[in-house]
Amino acid sequence: MGIEILAIGMLVAMFVVATIQPINMGALAFAGAFVLGSMTIGMKTTDIFAGFPSDLFLTLVAVTYLFAIAQINGTIDWLVECAVRLVRGRIGLIPWVMFLVAAVITGFGALGPAAVAILAPVALSFAIQYRIHPVMMGLMVIHGAQAGGFSPISIYGGITNQIVAKAGLPFAPTSLFLSSFFFNLAIAVLVFFVFGGAKVMKQMPAASLGPLPELHPEGVSASIRGHGGTPAKPIREHAYGTAADTAATLRLNNERMTTLVGLIALGIGALVFKFNVGLVAMTVAVALALLSPKTQKAAIDKVSWSTVLLISGIITYVGVMEKAGTVDYVANGISSLGMPLLVALLLCFTGAIVSAFASSTALLGAIIPLAVPFLMQGHVSAIGVVAAIAISTTIVDTSPFSTNGALVVANAPDDRREQVLKQLLVYSALIAIIGPIIAWLVFVVPGLV
Repeated sequence: MGIEILAIGMLVAMFVVATIQPINMGALAFAGAFVLGSMTIGMKTTDIFAGFPSDLFLTLVAVTYLFAIAQINGTIDWLVECAVRLVRGRIGLIPWVMFLVAAVITGFGALGPAAVAILAPVALSFAIQYRIHPVMMGLMVIHGAQAGGFSPISIYGGITNQIVAKAGLPFAPTSLFLSSFFFNLAIAVLVFFVFGGAKVMKQMPAASLGPLPELHPEGVSASIRGHGGTPAKPIREHAYGTAADTAATLRLNNERMTTLVGLIALGIGALVFKFNVGLVAMTVAVALALLSPKTQKAAIDKVSWSTVLLISGIITYVGVMEKAGTVDYVANGISSLGMPLLVALLLCFTGAIVSAFASSTALLGAIIPLAVPFLMQGHVSAIGVVAAIAISTTIVDTSPFSTNGALVVANAPDDRREQVLKQLLVYSALIAIIGPIIAWLVFVVPGLV
């Protein structure tokens, strides 16, 4: 067996093992990098670590650290409650509030599953209270999280943009973000009306939405298995209910105001002044930690270390694959097809189908580098193909086998949980087939050189 085939086989084996076993795929990837690099092709340790994404490592740690502080001090809850109360009893707007809040949370750097873990319980509780289809509410939260997921200061956006920039390909961070946002927005509009949105809009405005439902209803499992074989962190419990609690939660105290200023500073520093996202996020997080040392201690524990390990391991392994000639091998195989549009479509389908069962975050770090040599040929628009692959890889996170989908199922009403599971399975299968085709038609075909 050639080294190239062995490297691909090991990568596939990692996805399979991490899907069926509670083992972090990043740990598997580091072990694979050692076995393939040092023990098989005789690479030096320094050459293996040359592929370690130090910049991305800092970005992942910093933004999840900052988001953890904002979550612990109640800033995120304050944003959610304010957004819900802006609808002033208009039931039909609640799903869209959930969509937009999820987009804002991930747009500022939170992981998609983290945003869904925060919003899914409250969204499903509203669905029960106001007779809104639970699948529709769950999908609005998930697609909202994906809509903001490719902002230039987000995790997905950082992974994709850094890989493309490192390869020397043309890239447009703002275009990628807007492409994902409007694609998911279009899906959300369709979902809204397919699952009874028109009927919901006709409901009489509620006199008062009352206090927010508890974010973690009793009976919901706190150990839902996450992507890549890593267990999802327990959902943080809240205690909304009394008027005093609600008033206290809504109060914009000094700590929350400072956090909001910090989040705005992150956006301005990264987007306007082009500072490194990781460095700016860490600086803001440290400043907030100095103002509230107790919060800092708890926030460190909430950093998504499993995701950091996942991404760092995958990208390091892909670097070893490049040294082994696997990327060139795949590129030559793709080039031999002689049909650039077909190749782009196959890449989109691969991302969608694999991501429905494995980690979207890990897959982004693996599939885009494999497409780079093909994109370097210039037969199709690199910006369009990257956007299509990125969207195809993430829109299937509605699958019950993913963290996002599992959170929706877990927070569904007991008497409808089986129905929600089945409908999400059907929806995810359809989106895995139709989504890549639409993304290909919208972003790749018009950009044919």
